[in-house]
Amino acid sequence: GAVSVKAPMPGNILDVKVKAGASVKAGDVLVILEAMKMENEIMAPCDGTVTSVSVTKGAAVESGALLCTIG
Repeated sequence: GAVSVKAPMPGNILDVKVKAGASVKAGDVLVILEAMKMENEIMAPCDGTVTSVSVTKGAAVESGALLCTIG
């Protein structure tokens, strides 16, 4: 099934490194999330294909917000 990648904390999206359809490996950086003046790399939890990206650069997200889905 699909794996949902969610924001571990509230913050701002500094960069989105993947697009829908991209092939990723576990540990690849998907999104860079700025929280408390620190840049956090949100990594792929598993190998797969990105089926959807739910955030854009500059967006503010809450903790638990869906960032992207890996199928």
